[in-house]
Amino acid sequence: MVTIANRAGISRETLAKIQKGDSGVSIGNYAAVIFALGLGVEWMGLADISEDKVGQALDEERIPRRARDIKA
Repeated sequence: MVTIANRAGISRETLAKIQKGDSGVSIGNYAAVIFALGLGVEWMGLADISEDKVGQALDEERIPRRARDIKA
């Protein structure tokens, strides 16, 4: 537990809160623990939108019409 806390750059108390699922801990601390455990590479794939056609279509809908016309 001490090793993971040190690698993540957080206190043992914060790590204990993360283990308990404390909602008061920042998402950055959760991410630091994920990377300290060596799970960062797989986790980062969750944010890959390059092949998310539905998400891209929804994003296009939010662009004002005049901006879409210029882009085309």
